[in-house]
Amino acid sequence: MIPQLRIPDRGHIGIVACSAEGAALCFREIASYAAGRLGEHLHPQVTLSCIAMGDWLPAFDAGDYETLAQIMLRETHIVATAGAQLAICPDNSAHLAFEILEPRSPIPWLHIATEVARAAQARGYRRAALLGTRFTMGGPVYPRAFAGLGMQIVVPTAAEQRLVDDIIFTELVKGVFTEDSRLRYNQVIARLKTDEECDCVVLGCTEIPLLVRADDCPLPTLDSTRLLARSAVDAVLPR
Repeated sequence: MIPQLRIPDRGHIGIVACSAEGAALCFREIASYAAGRLGEHLHPQVTLSCIAMGDWLPAFDAGDYETLAQIMLRETHIVATAGAQLAICPDNSAHLAFEILEPRSPIPWLHIATEVARAAQARGYRRAALLGTRFTMGGPVYPRAFAGLGMQIVVPTAAEQRLVDDIIFTELVKGVFTEDSRLRYNQVIARLKTDEECDCVVLGCTEIPLLVRADDCPLPTLDSTRLLARSAVDAVLPR
């Protein structure tokens, strides 16, 4: 039996996680951002549910969005049963299944690309470079979200996409962050700025903000992980 403690209600966020590094960053940002609104050491209740990333990858590779939606729905029921008011997924590629998932979900969801697009619009950006996994860079999630608000998404060349994706899966999701990879990402971003006239870059994989630094990135950054976390806090806390 769960002890009936008198804990103030500060909202309850459910995290449906895919990778350990991205989920950890999302949780840390929820706690950090919420403390600025609620006070030191205070944040909403957070329930995180995550099956192993290796169990997601076959569906990603097969383009099987129904299975991806089923995985996300399973995890959503877990966090909803725990009392979460809404769910978020700090994995950009998983949102390829969002349109299948959302109508079946027992609780509301925030869409990561929608939150990033709103932030881009608020900051006056018009043409965003996109870095992420091969599934995200080659998929419709960000182009649709940005086009809906009158903005454009530009992806790297095929060779650059292979570089970005390879670093994600061989290094970042394993917690490996090297100076060489950071500089190579910055080179891709610099080319997109110069050749494609991009005015910002979407860090569209939840681990990329752990590698690319906003203070020396060639373009202003839109950190999908932190933007999603902050939106979730704002959604569950009273205005």
